[in-house]
Parts: sequence; structure tokens; C-alpha cells
Amino acid sequence: MSRIEAAFERIRGRERTGLVTYVTAGDPSLAATAEILLRLEAAGADVLEVGVPFSDPLADGPVIQRATERALAGGAHLSGVLGMVASVRPRLEAPIVIFSYANPILRMGLDSFAGRAAEAGVDGVLTLDVPPEEADQWRTAFSARGIDTIFLLSPTTTIERIRRAAAMGSGFLYGISRLGVTGARLDVADSAPALAERIRQVTSMPLAVGFGVSQPEHVRAIGQWADAAVVGSALVSVIAEHGGTPRLLDEVERYVRWLMTA
Repeated sequence: MSRIEAAFERIRGRERTGLVTYVTAGDPSLAATAEILLRLEAAGADVLEVGVPFSDPLADGPVIQRATERALAGGAHLSGVLGMVASVRPRLEAPIVIFSYANPILRMGLDSFAGRAAEAGVDGVLTLDVPPEEADQWRTAFSARGIDTIFLLSPTTTIERIRRAAAMGSGFLYGISRLGVTGARLDVADSAPALAERIRQVTSMPLAVGFGVSQPEHVRAIGQWADAAVVGSALVSVIAEHGGTPRLLDEVERYVRWLMTA
């Protein structure tokens, strides 16, 4: 059983909504990201998503775009991100998912990336702009090294594509609650429950739902029809606000513990 499978088995066993946290690696620095990951696990995060900074994001809103710009300006890149994961992996039990666009991975070389990711202790990879119809080579490279391949599903995803993503993927499925780019919202999109229902008609694979999560009420709502909520932009905003202060790690942990009060 993979670390991701074990994490979702624990989530289902304790009957509370799981939490997947996203951070942009290298913001404010790779060393700080490693310490942030440790605090996220201490605060109760079940799965740790580590975003690879990329100069031309397609789905990221302004908060994550600015974090990516800061990370790139500080010299962060895919090789350094994998090195950071390798350094912190022995101190973490939670699964680590690399969240990347295809370009940085292809630049390194798919097989080279898969091998280095496995050596670093990466548990899953979500390649944002690789659809399941084009993912055979990616899945082969990852599964050969025990890495889960994770796919995004949107409110407009067809039943046929959901079936393919479930058949091709492993670990969990990532449902985005709304169309458009990432960013904290006041409410969970009305389209999210319908997406979750369509996914549940096709597969019992664990489901995490994100895009817009920023409050305990959002986590609670998502828990009614999914296994876990994903928080990204709101957490990245906390890091941006406190990144240059000694309070950074405490504020990150405080925020995630607050979300977990759901």
C-alpha cells in the first residue's frame, strides 16, 4: 500500500474530512519550504502538495503566480525542489505530491524526473496540463517506480473522461470545484457537489476537492461529498504575508489548525 493510499484509508477510518495542503516550493526559499512542510504535517495535513515554480502557469491565479515569481527569482527550479524533498522526506510521514506543469518535467526528461522523484521519496505526481488521454507514457514512467499518477477533473469533465482518469490514475482524484484559475473564495462553488456525485458514480477512488478553499466551513462542506479538501491560494497568502518574519512557521501552523477545526 502506498503512502497516499494509507493516508486516505486513515481519513476514511476516522470519519473526518482530510486536508491536502499546497505550497509553492521556493517561496520564500527552499529551506523555508522544507520547514513549512514539517509544520503542515504537525498541524494535521494529510497530504502535502509541493508546487514546482513555472514561468508560464495556465491555471494559477494571482496569489500563486506571485509566489511562483518570487520562487523563480530566488533561483528555485525542479532539480532543487526534488533535492529539498529528499532532504525533508526522512522527517515526514505524510505523502508528498509534486504538482507541476509538463514543461519542467520534459526539460529534465520524463524518465530522469521519475527516477529522481522516486529517490527523493515523492509519492505522487499531478501534471496539470497532461490529460489522461495523453498520459500513457507518464503513467508508465511513474508506476514503474511506485509513484501515483494523479489527474485533475473539472465541473465540465465528461463521464467518459472521469472513467479514463480513474482507470489511468492512482492514489486519489483531484476535483476542481470551479472553472477558471486558483484563488480563495467566499463559498464553495455550487458545481462541486455535482462533480463529486458524477465521480462517485464511476469510481470509489479517494477524491480531494480544491480551488477556493480558505475557511473551516469550506472544509466542512466538502467533507459531505468528498474525502478531502485542498487548500492552496489561501495558505500561500499566509506564507506571502509572513514570509519575511520570524512568525512564518507559527502562522502557517495556526492557519492549518484553524482549518482543521471543521
